[in-house]
Amino acid sequence: MNNIDCLGLVCPIPVIKAKKALEGLGDAGGVVAVLVDNDIARQNLQKMATELGYQSEYEQREDGNIQVTIVAGEGCAVESCPTEGDSGLVVAIGRNTMGEGSQELGQILIKGFVFALRELTPPPTHVLFFNSGVRLTSSDSNCLEDLRALEAAGTVILTCGTCTNYFEITEKLGVGEIANMYGIVTAMAGAKRLINI
Repeated sequence: MNNIDCLGLVCPIPVIKAKKALEGLGDAGGVVAVLVDNDIARQNLQKMATELGYQSEYEQREDGNIQVTIVAGEGCAVESCPTEGDSGLVVAIGRNTMGEGSQELGQILIKGFVFALRELTPPPTHVLFFNSGVRLTSSDSNCLEDLRALEAAGTVILTCGTCTNYFEITEKLGVGEIANMYGIVTAMAGAKRLINI
């Protein structure tokens, strides 16, 4: 078992360290145990494990720390393979308006843009939200219906947790999942095509 001490480290560092350890296991697989001191890191580690097709569990210790154990079985490899019919398109949205000039017009345009995304065949593999773009995934967003339709069509919706915390809207997430910047960068790096607005 590989033990990694990530006490005092904020995401995405525990995720990066765990992923490197898993890659080091090779095709034979093995077990990686990561010690963290906050539940956000625990959630992100388990999310990463699920995305990679690995089993994970966690133990809350008496001292308040959390050990996340990730099991990579024999023949598992740390890589992401696009599914057949995968568009390879990743869309990154870093603002809640589109273009420069009128704020009101920008909000109309971004709503139209998100609506148009759901009409693509096949749909984007990921839509990523950060900075003020995270407002588009909140429960009071006028884009929520379109984003939920995208998610139902198989698009992964990821929203930056640091950004939702900054804008104090984490509890209002209306679609998709909270992600860390490592998850966002990984999705962008794996894109065949990337739209960044």
